[in-house]
Amino acid sequence: MVADDQAMVRTGFGMIIGAQPDMELVGEAADGVEAVAMARRLRPDVALFDIRMPRMDGLEALRLLAGPGVADPVKVVVVTTFDLDEYVHTALRNGACGFLLKDSGPALLVEAVRAAQSGDALISPSITVRLLEHLTPPAAPKPVDDAGLSPRELDVVKLVARGLTNAEIATQLFISVGTVKTHLGSVQSKLDARNRVEIAAWAWERGLVS
Repeated sequence: MVADDQAMVRTGFGMIIGAQPDMELVGEAADGVEAVAMARRLRPDVALFDIRMPRMDGLEALRLLAGPGVADPVKVVVVTTFDLDEYVHTALRNGACGFLLKDSGPALLVEAVRAAQSGDALISPSITVRLLEHLTPPAAPKPVDDAGLSPRELDVVKLVARGLTNAEIATQLFISVGTVKTHLGSVQSKLDARNRVEIAAWAWERGLVS
């Protein structure tokens, strides 16, 4: 389902979702209060929420549906025009399964929906890099420990840490998107990482990227 106060945005997202053979738009909400009620009633596999909405903003709606202590949380991806650090941190604390900018493009939106449905989290590459720059002191990287990763897996990790999408990584390394996903699955297992953001953080902490 999609929650956004702009009808054109809801229509655009609906067209992107509807173009996927295995996805269906089941509901549209124009404000946060309606979004919470609809999500609880429809129990969508994934919900796309804007932040700035009437009556209740998307971050509060997110907290009610997926925040700490919520039983059986709804998988929510925040899709917004605003990439303020405060918004990103609040969304992640409130249980978001992703954070995208509206100009990220259809391919990344679909990838974020699939990631959320499978239990992963996708954050816009530009936001990922900026957050990690804030979180990690580049002057004092941890000793390099490859954690048993193969050279090709390390190549993938470095590109993830630079904010590249799976498709961009595949192009850069001349491999298929499926192979990228296989490498990422292996990396997640070896690093005990929940998602690509934690993989990127691991690389930044060890000075593998700058």
